[in-house]
This record gives sequence, C-alpha cells and structure tokens, in this order.
Amino acid sequence: MDLRAKTALLTACLFWAASFIATKIALSSVPPITVVSLRLIVSAICFIVWMYLRGEKFDLFSRSNIFQLILLSIFGTGLHYGIQTIGLQYTSASKGGIYSVTAPITIIIIAAVFLKERITLRKLLGVIIALLGVIIVMGFDVLLEFNLKGNLLGDMLVLISIVMWGIFTVLGKSITSKISALKMTAAITIMGAIYMIPAGILEMRSRSFSLSSISSDAWLSILFLGITCSFLATLLYVYALTLSESQKVGVYLYTVPPMTQLIAFLVLDETIAISLLIGSVIVISGLYLTEKG
Repeated sequence: MDLRAKTALLTACLFWAASFIATKIALSSVPPITVVSLRLIVSAICFIVWMYLRGEKFDLFSRSNIFQLILLSIFGTGLHYGIQTIGLQYTSASKGGIYSVTAPITIIIIAAVFLKERITLRKLLGVIIALLGVIIVMGFDVLLEFNLKGNLLGDMLVLISIVMWGIFTVLGKSITSKISALKMTAAITIMGAIYMIPAGILEMRSRSFSLSSISSDAWLSILFLGITCSFLATLLYVYALTLSESQKVGVYLYTVPPMTQLIAFLVLDETIAISLLIGSVIVISGLYLTEKG
C-alpha cells in the first residue's frame, strides 16, 4: 500500500479511537442527536472554509452523482453517527468494541460483491489474524461475558451503524473516480448537517434542552468530534480509498481498539496490559498480510 495511504489511515483511526472518549464526555450533558447535529455543523463549516482557502469550486452536486452522494451522506455521516451515538447510550463499551471489529469483514464481503474485488487467501488470513489480535487486546474475559440479552436495542443499533459504514466505504470507493475526495466528503458532510439540524432542534424542544446548558468540556468534545473525527479523519479515509482497494483500507479499522486502549492509558491513566502489546503486534501482522494480498 502507498505510504501516503498508510499514513492517512493510521491518522484517521487514531482520531476515531479518541472519539469514543470525546463522545462519552459530550453525552454526559448533551442529548445524542444534538451531539451529532452540532458535530456535523462544525465539520461542514470546516469543509466550506477549507474549500474556500484552496480556491475550490463549490460545484459539489450534479445530476450524475446526486443519488450516490445522498446515499453516502446517509450511510457515512448523519444517520450513521446518529444511530451509533444512540446505540452507545444503551450498550457497553466492551460490546461496542467487539462489534466494531466486524467492519472490515463487512467491507470485504460488500466489496467482493459490488466492486468485484478478489478475496485472496492471504487477505482472508490477514483479516483473521488481525481479528485475533483485537480479541486479545479486548481480553477473552470480555468475550466470555458477552451476550445479546442485555441492552439489545443498543447492540442492534451499533451493529447497524457498522454495516452502514461498510456500505459507505464501498460506495465511496466507487465514486472517487468521478469526484475528488475533498469534494465528495464535503458534499456528504454538508448534506448530513442539513438533514440532522431539524432532528437536533426537535430533540432539544422535546427535552426542553438549551445550548446554553452545554458544559465547556462537552463543547470541547463536540469541537474535537467535528474537526478531527468528522472532518480530518473522514477526509483522510476517503483519500486513502483513492489510493488502494477498499478491502485493504477497511482492515485498518482493526487498529482502532488498540489505539483506544492506549489513549485511555494516556488520558485516563488506565493500566496497559500485556495483552495490549501482544494483540497490537498481531493486528499489525494481519494488516501486513492483507496489504500483501
């Protein structure tokens, strides 16, 4: 894989790993749909400013790609973020982590069906090894305690959001030959913000919630989610799609759980277990095999 694609993917995954902590902080004082709406507003502003500074034309939408962009905005921004954020309110972090590792598998299957990307034995082996590494990082005790009986709504919502991201990855790959990564990501983010703003307003009214009641920590978290996770990370992810196969790009999502553990150690002073070190090495080994496949 191109070094630029590797750097972009690892940076994007680092931001997404930190997004879990930021989301939890934001949700402590802000309703979920409002968090998503504000996050997308911040991200949309970032894209508009960035395009203006680069002198890019704002010809984001055309009859030939409008339908694809609408689908991408649904599966990759507003509805995706909304479902996942609501789901995280009802399910545990450990379950969310377990569900997240199914994203590369979803991407590989969808890409094979719709983009005719070949599933080689080496790719498949790499995915399995990377998955094993993530399981080691999470700990087998988490898997043993895992069940679908509790918080079923949250479990299903998180799973749906992960499948949506798989669809977004494959659709995004198919449209990058027609429109630049910057314009595509800007278009779907702006569209997502437009249809999430009314949803956020309805939620605030139904809960008698005011923006003035948002704490400074929550505002900082929302700004972080909008600027780094929705703007920079998504742009970097789509940029990597223009340089490599969606299957190879998707498998990098396996690095998110180990990175989350590391960030929790640095920010929350949580202990780093030996399982994190061993699992991370195995994840990297799986990535290497998938790249070579």
